[in-house]
Amino acid sequence: MSLEALIVQYGYLALFVGTFLEGETILIIAGYLAQEGLLDLPLVIVSAFLGTFAGDQTFFFLGRWKGVSFLARRPSWRRNTERAFALLNRHQVGVILGFRFLYGIRNVTPFVIGSSGLHPARFFVLNCLGAATWAIAFGSMGYHLGTFAETVLRDVKKYERVGLGAFCAIALVYFLWANLRKK
Repeated sequence: MSLEALIVQYGYLALFVGTFLEGETILIIAGYLAQEGLLDLPLVIVSAFLGTFAGDQTFFFLGRWKGVSFLARRPSWRRNTERAFALLNRHQVGVILGFRFLYGIRNVTPFVIGSSGLHPARFFVLNCLGAATWAIAFGSMGYHLGTFAETVLRDVKKYERVGLGAFCAIALVYFLWANLRKK
């Protein structure tokens, strides 16, 4: 089975699993593959939304169920956990809508939110909005970066000779200048 066939057959499932666990990189790649015609952008966005939403809901409920005792057994995490709780207390809606856009805290935040005692219905609604925004933004970014890359690569051949000629000319001038300077 070819790589293309694997992508077409398992691409959406791989995207779901990847966004369940992490996300940005795999979603940008899937957006690019949609631009290449191997995947469908609306299905990429839906798969990413479902994956990230399901992952965040799972980690929220894990935090709600075992979060306080889990965090209490890890004193080395205390500083980061306290910062997350303080940020959550000051900007609850903003944190829930935007945590997946902040590198480094994306995976732990739903767990911390769950352990904070936030009502599940409130998290569900805000998580749904945040997940949709994230999936659309990063899926579209991958799609448009693919379009940009294709445009640049198409024009590379045209500018390749000019760049090579300019490099050779600069190298020749430098070589002559350096040798004349020595004499």
